[in-house]
Order: sequence, then structure tokens, then C-alpha cells
Amino acid sequence: MTFGAIAERAEDEARVAMTPASAEQIRKLGHDCVIEAGAGRRAGFDDDAYRTAGVEVLPDAAAVLARADVVAKVRPPTEAEMDMLREGQTLIAFFYPAENEALMKRAAERGATVLAMDMVPRISRAQKMDALSSMANIAGYRAVIEAGANFGRFFTGQVTAAGKVPPAEVLVVGAGVAGLAAIGTATSLGAIVRAFDVRPEVAEQIESMGAEFLFLDFEDNQDGSGTGGYAAPSSPEFREAQLKLFREQAPEVDIVITTALIPNREAPELWTADMVAAMKPGSVIVDLAAEKGGNCKLTVKGEKIVTDNGVTIIGYTDFPSRMAAQASTLYSNNVRHMMADLTPGKDGTVVQNMDDDVIRGATIAHEGAVTWPPPKPKVAAIAAAPRKAKPRDPTPEEKRAHEVATFRAATKRQVTLLVVGAVLLMIVGNYAPPSFMSHLIVFALACFVGFQVIWGVSHSLHTPLMAVTNAISGIIIVGALLQIGAGNFWVVLLSLIAVLIASINIVGGFLVTRRMLAMFQKS
Repeated sequence: MTFGAIAERAEDEARVAMTPASAEQIRKLGHDCVIEAGAGRRAGFDDDAYRTAGVEVLPDAAAVLARADVVAKVRPPTEAEMDMLREGQTLIAFFYPAENEALMKRAAERGATVLAMDMVPRISRAQKMDALSSMANIAGYRAVIEAGANFGRFFTGQVTAAGKVPPAEVLVVGAGVAGLAAIGTATSLGAIVRAFDVRPEVAEQIESMGAEFLFLDFEDNQDGSGTGGYAAPSSPEFREAQLKLFREQAPEVDIVITTALIPNREAPELWTADMVAAMKPGSVIVDLAAEKGGNCKLTVKGEKIVTDNGVTIIGYTDFPSRMAAQASTLYSNNVRHMMADLTPGKDGTVVQNMDDDVIRGATIAHEGAVTWPPPKPKVAAIAAAPRKAKPRDPTPEEKRAHEVATFRAATKRQVTLLVVGAVLLMIVGNYAPPSFMSHLIVFALACFVGFQVIWGVSHSLHTPLMAVTNAISGIIIVGALLQIGAGNFWVVLLSLIAVLIASINIVGGFLVTRRMLAMFQKS
């Protein structure tokens, strides 16, 4: 079987569907590889690199389409490319079937099989083929870089001899793959980051990355989780509560990165003109949803504009292409994994298994018929975690009542122990000699004081205190040895017990310390 890749015709597209590295992996599957001359040049891969990887370089797209059994590209095919497809041939590309129905029907009429990489179901087994997530990850990172290039200050706060620079405050709207990538990049650059998402399960992910999750105070709050990890449309009441929250944030933040998308719909408008007007001069908005209409009201698709109040709005639609080498590497790996699933046998024959959730979900045209939309996968998509209600902060009265109850319980327990100890001392004092009683009282007080001191120490500090407790145990042994020859049976017995317990403590301490030190030794 021959696998081929053709060049992208769009002016702002620099990615390529096959890199020299991915070609080597595809050839290991038993396939021959061909590529259009110059297809990888804008991504940094020249024709000689492909030839070195064992790829045959053909002069144009027509030659590749005539030769290859499976053809891969990044963007949807042009009408001219579609007309060159033949019956039984397979095309792998981003296709966006909801927007390209005519092109999809044309593919079915040609008898070609089309696998849309944007339709790969978001189930665990398909993560290695999830090209949307791969590209979104790059877009989120690049969005922060673009924001930094248009922002007039550092991201991190600095105190220098020349003056103090406050940290940038960044708001990320939407915490999908792109949003989380933006959060991670912005926090690593030292910015103060806040994030909002209608899906409650992402709050923990946001906070684990060092950002603040903005909770929406909304009585009839809804779970905005859709299928496959996407957000679902919000109710009008919820949307108004969202906009109110964003209006409060607008005067405070320096950079806004919006990533909110809903499958097969226009991007929701979340950042209105009055919010832009409320932002500080020099602020930056990066709208990652610009290709679908934009989350910001003033976004211009594919362009960067500066508003009258000095706010820069970036509406580029080619963020992954601006990092073409990295994007091509990840996308070609997604395609290569798809090829591995399509050709499971050693003979390299394409097996269009329509019972396979991944292949069926991505297939939009096959055997002369349009097969989109696909049925729901038999294996459930990544499930949303159940919504957890935000814990209510206790009132000052409730805090005071809890402190009083805790204090009373602790006091009662200590008084009980003291009374029991005093009664035992009185009983023993009636029968033991005065010298024994003086030692016993010191022993009991030492136990009480030691317990109260050690018990009040945090567990995380127990290991650093080990050396101190070993020293105390050494003192106990010395004192016990001095008392062994006292002649009193009880004194001798207690001295022996003290030596035994202290010795166990010392030996155990050294063993634990040795194991800890071994953890830091190179093997």
C-alpha cells in the first residue's frame, strides 16, 4: 500500500501531514511513502530530508493522488483536489463536515473514503489520534506568546533598581485543551492567572496548575458539560450571570484569552464591546475562537486590531501554523496512529472496520455514501465528573462555636487524665518508699510534657525531629543506667524498661534515616 501527502494550498497554512520522522514509522508498518515536492518546506522539512527517510518525492499533487492509496493533508481538500480522488481511495484530513456538506457529498459521489481528523471521538483509546487536542494544545501556548509580544510589560512581577513592575493579570475563558495550555504557559511566565469554565469538573485542573478558578454565583447554576469533553450551550439566565462576572473582571485584567467553542455552532459571544471599553489601555485580547465567529464582539477574523481605547484584539486563525514544525510533528503522529488502526494486517491492506468506534466516528464518506453524522460510540466518551457544590464558608458565629466545642473537649480530656494520674499516684504513694515516689513523679511529668509537645508537632516535621528524639533517648538511657544500681526492685525494673524502649527508638531512628539517605543516592 502507498501512503502519500500533498502540500497545503492556503497562504496562511505552513503545516504538512507527513514529516520525515513519521514517514519512517509508516514505512515500518510496511507501506511505501510519497510526497509532493516542497510540501514540507514551510514547516522546515526539505525534500532531501524526505528522500533520506525513504520517501519518494513526486513533482505535484496530481502525481501523488494518482499514485497513493491513502492520501493525507491538513486542511479540507479543494474542489480541484477532490476531483482528482478516485474510487476506493482514502483521504485523511481535517474536514469539518458540518461546514462542508457539498464537498462531503462530492467525495461520496467519487467513491472515495474520507476520514475527518476533527471527527475522531474523544474516548480513551483514541487519544493518540486526537488531532484537535494536539492542535489546541499548540494554539493555547501560542496565544500566550502572541499576547506577550503585544503586551507592554513583563508577565512576571519584578523589583529592580529602576523600579517595580507588577505581574500581569491574565483571564482565560474556557478551560479545554487550549485553555489549560494557555493557563500553564501564563503561570510558568509568572503571571497571575484566573480562569472560568461552565464545566464544574475542570475547577480542580485549573487550581492544580496554579490558577484561580472563578466560581459563578448563580442560584440555578447548571452543569455546562457536553459530550466528549466539550461545553454545552448555556441558558439565557446563566449567560447573563457569566457576562456580569466578566464585566467585573474587565477593568482588572491585562490579558484575556478566550477559547470557548461549542461543536457545530458559532462561537458564543462572551466578551462584549462594553467590556473591551472597560479594559485598561495596553491590554490584549487573544480570541482563539475567531475562526468560528469569535468570543469577542470586536474580533476581526484573521486580523489584529487596536481599539480606540488602546486594547489590542488578536483574531488570528493560524496559531498552530505559526509553529509549523511542532504542529506538523504532532499532526503527522496522529495520522500515523490512524494508519496503524486502518492497516492492522501484515499485508498493509486498508481495513475500513465500521464496527470500530474510532474509524466509524471519523469516517464521513464511504462506498459511495455519506456516513456523517456517526452513531454514538459504543464506548462512552470521557465522562464528566459529578458536580460538587462549592462548600459554604462558616459564619463567624459557627467558627466561634466550633472553637469553643473543640476547646471544651480537649480540656475535659486533659482534666480526666490528670485526675486519673493523681489517683494512681496517691494509691502507689501509700505503699512505695519516698525515694521511689520522687522518681515516679518526675517520670510521669516527663511523659505528660513529652506527649503534649510531640503530639502538637505537625506530621510533616516528625522526620526532621528524629535527630532530636534520638538525642533525648540517649539521655534517657544514661539516666536509666545510673538508676539500675539503686537496689530498689521497682526502680531497677523501670530502668530496664526505659533502656529497652529508648534503645528501640534509637535503632529505629537510625534505620529510618539510613533508608531516607538511600533515596538520594545515585544507583
